[in-house]
Amino acid sequence: MASIENIRNVAFCGHGSAGKTTLVDQLLVKTGAVSANPSVDDGTSICDFDPEEKSHQYSIEASVVHLDHDGVRFHIVDTPGYPDFVGQAIGALSGVDTAAVVVNAQSGIEVNTRRVFDVANKGGLGKVIIINKMDGENIEFDSLLNDIRELWGNQCTLLTVPVGHGADFSGVVNTLDEKASSDGALVDVAGIREQLIESIIEVDEEVMERYFEGQQPSKDELKKLIVRAVAEGSLVPILCCSAKSGIGLTEVLDALVLCGLSPADRSWTASKGEEEVEVTADAAGDLVAQIFKTRVDPFVQKLSFIRVFSGTLKKDQSVSISTARRPIKMGQLLVVQADQTEQVASAGPGDIVAVAKMEELATSTSIGDAYLSNIEFPTPMVGLAVSPSARGDETKLSTALAKVVDEDPTFLLNRDAQTKEMVMTGMSDLHLTIVRERLVRRDKLEVVTREPKIPYRETIQAPAEGSYRHKKQSGGRGQFGEVHIRMYPLPRGTDIESYAVKSSERFSSLKDFKYDEKKNFLWVDSVVGGVIPGNFMPAVQKGFRERMERGVIAGYQVQNVCVEVHFGKHHDVDSSEAAFKTAASMAFRNVFQEAQPCLLEPIVKMAITVPEANVGDVYSDMSSRGGKVQGTDAAGGNYQTANCEVPLREVTTYSRTLSSMTGGQGSYSMEFSHYDVMPGNIQQNIISKSKVEEEEDEG
Repeated sequence: MASIENIRNVAFCGHGSAGKTTLVDQLLVKTGAVSANPSVDDGTSICDFDPEEKSHQYSIEASVVHLDHDGVRFHIVDTPGYPDFVGQAIGALSGVDTAAVVVNAQSGIEVNTRRVFDVANKGGLGKVIIINKMDGENIEFDSLLNDIRELWGNQCTLLTVPVGHGADFSGVVNTLDEKASSDGALVDVAGIREQLIESIIEVDEEVMERYFEGQQPSKDELKKLIVRAVAEGSLVPILCCSAKSGIGLTEVLDALVLCGLSPADRSWTASKGEEEVEVTADAAGDLVAQIFKTRVDPFVQKLSFIRVFSGTLKKDQSVSISTARRPIKMGQLLVVQADQTEQVASAGPGDIVAVAKMEELATSTSIGDAYLSNIEFPTPMVGLAVSPSARGDETKLSTALAKVVDEDPTFLLNRDAQTKEMVMTGMSDLHLTIVRERLVRRDKLEVVTREPKIPYRETIQAPAEGSYRHKKQSGGRGQFGEVHIRMYPLPRGTDIESYAVKSSERFSSLKDFKYDEKKNFLWVDSVVGGVIPGNFMPAVQKGFRERMERGVIAGYQVQNVCVEVHFGKHHDVDSSEAAFKTAASMAFRNVFQEAQPCLLEPIVKMAITVPEANVGDVYSDMSSRGGKVQGTDAAGGNYQTANCEVPLREVTTYSRTLSSMTGGQGSYSMEFSHYDVMPGNIQQNIISKSKVEEEEDEG
């Protein structure tokens, strides 16, 4: 087992087609960790072992591998590059210490390159940029370097300089090497070396003062300080290579040994009871570990991937976890090499292991004596209603999708109580397509999908009052209940105490009131004289609530309403809870229809990040959707973020539009803002459609 200082946990991340998987495959081959000739194109990649990955020829899940180089144990996580699967990259970055951000030398900085770099920054990781595919055509190296420095700063400095590019790419030169020659190099090595040294010594004032007085730092000083510089962000080394030709790969490994962070170079904050504690990589310290990835393998075996931050984790050990009140017993620990596993007895700080078939564990679960914060994943925004093709497979579908929820934190499953639909939500159409393919392969389950219904709401815009008498007599005991109500609009944000208690002019006599914050529904009892006995009032309230769930004008849930029960009648024999519940429901329906009813629709906030050249397109597009752009913020690197509010019905498939509008360079986030009154013409269409559907259901 390697010492803590000789462990490097590295996530290879970046945009799709940057060559990350080929790079990791070739590093495994070069170090003798595997004996194979892997190829993504041929479907023989070590890291892309999932059938969907082989079929599509790109990574879908993060894969964990390990190798040894120069006495250092590397745990490497190869991550997907397409934004559709960014959750896998985010999880991986929470389990490592260094992010190797891979850039395609031909296409440069792309959407996911920017995103993973930002995630690594926020996570306090060391960062290394690897410019891959230096043997490709149409490379503008100087322009690419300028783009990198403009976006991420002048601390991004070449540690290896390419000799030639395209067909002439023949090697790399280490800029720390004092004897390195600039012959054939694409930039002046001596000039870059000066920039590099200044970035390194910035973290030590004493060395920096000596340097500016003319004294060069020693090799040992540079070796010691370069790790600090990477840890503190004053240096982001840039490495150049070609994964396919193998040129520069040894130098990539050497650089990660030299300046990649070990677990001993970092610390973390965790919660221990009510206190926050600092966690360091100490094998004898408190156990602190976290699940950063979950995988369900072809044999439906759940694998939970664990990064140990402190302490020692042992098989069969009883441990506390953040998602359960009682301790659990750990299973057999496994070291993972892509799709292969090997049993181990224990894991110390910096180790990455997995455990199988432990349902109590989920991605983000903390293990041990102190708990780390949950990993923050983006909220999925593209939804599809899903149902099985074969009748009777509903339970099978729920079970299969639950497995997807387990392994993918950016996939959500919800059964909408109002629309009665099962809705799966993912990051994009492609994301959901892969889920459907997986259901077919893994669970032999064909599904039907469609656009989900929008959860509209119903409300009123004016006061109204009325009553309903429920009376039936069909031999024996009859049914009788009469309820008189007044109904008022109840705007969101109303001070309920003031509204109910101090509104003597509104309510004839206030006996009792109850408030449902979720629906913004206030129920007021102002009945006097016992015209409705108190034991029937819960039935009256239940009648209101059931009607609110069913809706009145279009079958959608009612909200933002105050209902006052002020009078009624009962019969000593024929009155019952059922009778008063029916009377209340019908009174609610009738009065609601007289109170200027309308539909409310969900309005969402969107933050849309696009190249500056596309900002005008976003403004125009939002206007055509009935949205409002509330301003823009600079996002760096010639990108702008437009902040908008727009009806949800207009952006359910926005990812397709944005991709087309920006050539795949745009991204967005979306969250619910509020409900607002829907335009009249659209409202009438929805009400008419719902009545037709209701008649068809009854037929």
